[in-house]
Amino acid sequence: MSRKDREGMSKREMFRERRRRAETRNRLITIGLIVLGAALVAFFLIWPTLRPVDVVTVTPLTRSQVNFNQAGDPSAPVKLDGYSDFQCPACARFAKETEQAILDNYVATGKVFFTYHSVGEFIGPESGLSAEAAYCAGDQNKFWEYHDYVLGNQRGENAGWFSTRRLTAFAEALGLDMSQFNSCINNGKYRDLVRQDLIDAGDLGIQSTPSFIISYEVKGQTVSETIKGAQPFSVFQQKLDAALAAAGAS
Repeated sequence: MSRKDREGMSKREMFRERRRRAETRNRLITIGLIVLGAALVAFFLIWPTLRPVDVVTVTPLTRSQVNFNQAGDPSAPVKLDGYSDFQCPACARFAKETEQAILDNYVATGKVFFTYHSVGEFIGPESGLSAEAAYCAGDQNKFWEYHDYVLGNQRGENAGWFSTRRLTAFAEALGLDMSQFNSCINNGKYRDLVRQDLIDAGDLGIQSTPSFIISYEVKGQTVSETIKGAQPFSVFQQKLDAALAAAGAS
């Protein structure tokens, strides 16, 4: 607006013009702040999905006669059923310190048939989702390898370490068919099984993880005993040897 034009305006018109300009400026500032806020929100929502996933490489344990979540000879005289939570530190300790010795001395030799059971969402939702993912990996004959990867990548309970993205990264590290794996997870194929795992564990009186039930037959009757916690191999050795002797298979 030229000086001549300004001089020709009344004070009221000049006031209106200044107010109009101020309102326009404020609107532009408001719009800019909204756009900036939306961009920041989008960044914080999208960044976790773009950030590289840190996955610890795990060497799976050696198991014989693997079938989904089982290992060993189904006709073995002694059954060992393990009830575990993928977020449970003691469960990871058992897998790291004790499990391989049991596999080598009892499962591989045909004396013990070992079955893994999840305990649903015992610790929290990430426990259930991890179990679903492991069962999905089992569809590709990689249940145990996936089991070892999850336990080997524990970093806290219910802290986002076993998000769907991280569980997917484990599957990728194992070279699974990702289309099949993702379909299994997204469709909740094993959701009901994981829920049933929790019910079954409760029916058996399982109140902590890991817990193990040793069972065998004596004169046509089933005998069972429970081992609670990540006990050292010596404890399992004593109990399993006693069970084999009682079953007449020592």
